[in-house]
Amino acid sequence: MINIVIAIIIGYLLGSIPSAYLAGRLRKGVDIREVGSKNMGAMNVYYEVGLVEAVLVTLADLSKGIGAILLVRWLSGNPLISPFDFLTGLTGVAAVMGHVFPVFLKFRGGKGGATAIGILLFLMSRAIPFLVIVFVIALLVTRNPTFSYSLLLIGFPLVAWLIYFDYHGEPLIFFSMGLGIFMGIRYIPRIKEMHGKTGGDWCRVIKRRSLKDRF
Repeated sequence: MINIVIAIIIGYLLGSIPSAYLAGRLRKGVDIREVGSKNMGAMNVYYEVGLVEAVLVTLADLSKGIGAILLVRWLSGNPLISPFDFLTGLTGVAAVMGHVFPVFLKFRGGKGGATAIGILLFLMSRAIPFLVIVFVIALLVTRNPTFSYSLLLIGFPLVAWLIYFDYHGEPLIFFSMGLGIFMGIRYIPRIKEMHGKTGGDWCRVIKRRSLKDRF
């Protein structure tokens, strides 16, 4: 029981570290949640603060859930590289919830996409080359980073089934599906907003003129 409590606390607190908010405040003196798309994420930092800051925020958000899982495994005496288990899943979910509802910002955070992707990449590292190729191709075709990394969330359950099915694959399938569905629900309001701004043109929602093109 104590391990479960520790996993939730560590995951949530590390996930709550508001990297995008800090980047906006420190570099431009703005609340990233009040400018641009008003999302506390790396893409909004890219558009409103700068490329370097966006890269740093992306790395920080990708790492939060991974760091939480490694710390919980170390404290519980488990190998740092070990199969997916209940404690790992719980820590990952807590980290994503921390990013979405950060205690340091009165529970008003981001979508949680980068943190979720970081966790899933860590748990399914053998799929990284394949997923990088998918992301790069999608980005070259659409010039839309958000859509490109959203494809990764769709691809993780497939990867879990194809590559990890004999290695605790079933829990990974359901875990990655659950995170993907949650992320999808979180993005629905933003998708509706972009759909309205383009006059109902789904092609424009997905495919951009350039990386700087946004709604």
